Amino acid sequence: MKKNLFSLLIVIMIIAGATAQSNNTWKDKKCAVVLTYDDAINEQLDNAVPVLDSLGLKATFYITGFSSSMQTRLNEWRKLAEKGHELGNHTLNHPCLGGKGREWVSKDYDLNNYTLKRMVDETRMTNLFLRALDGKTDRTFAYTCGDMKIGDSSFMNGMKNDFVSARAVRNEMHKINEVNLYNVDCYLVNSHTAQQMIEWVKKAVETNSLLVILFHGVGGGNSLNVSVPEHRAFLSYLKQNEKDIWIAPMIEVAQHIKDWQTRNPL
Repeated sequence: MKKNLFSLLIVIMIIAGATAQSNNTWKDKKCAVVLTYDDAINEQLDNAVPVLDSLGLKATFYITGFSSSMQTRLNEWRKLAEKGHELGNHTLNHPCLGGKGREWVSKDYDLNNYTLKRMVDETRMTNLFLRALDGKTDRTFAYTCGDMKIGDSSFMNGMKNDFVSARAVRNEMHKINEVNLYNVDCYLVNSHTAQQMIEWVKKAVETNSLLVILFHGVGGGNSLNVSVPEHRAFLSYLKQNEKDIWIAPMIEVAQHIKDWQTRNPL
């Protein structure tokens, strides 16, 4: 009888420990959600930022330094950092691998024509530009088109000390111990409804995972688009469920993951 009681006590302690770890994984929430917006597009300033600010939600804007919107609305992008949003690095000129199916990639910004040094130099120049806007030295990165290599070499290998994390583009989510900080997965939004995006969040809550959302156009500005009403409805759902969801910019979540993984090595 005593042996059975002792075994039951051990099981209860294990369950309690697992529950406590689960609760503490994401700042006492059930999951983490990071909202990211790529390419520095006018419609993000016009249609996304007002909704984010009205709800008190903070996001990460992955800035392409030489985008047309940065050239014409620089002060508005600077103000995002003052409001608590993150300005992330999305390269200077948005280079991608060209070729079959990517005829839209210009020769000048085709990664097939880049050297590692050019990619590193342009990316570090963008870091310097962003620091001039927000005064920050800690930064996260987003791979353009999900491309990670120049030839056979990963250009991030030489820049890991420049970034806390780097976001990729695969539609996956992971628990905190599974996250690769230099290859963070995300869910790409392309004409999705609010309900479809909400289902992603529900899965993240159920699995105690990190969910990164990738927006481009909001009410226009990019062929990868979400309508303004669906975007607003989705953000409103996040706000209404903040008791279960930690919503923060990538830099905050990545630093948290880094600290957690350091304390809990595999």
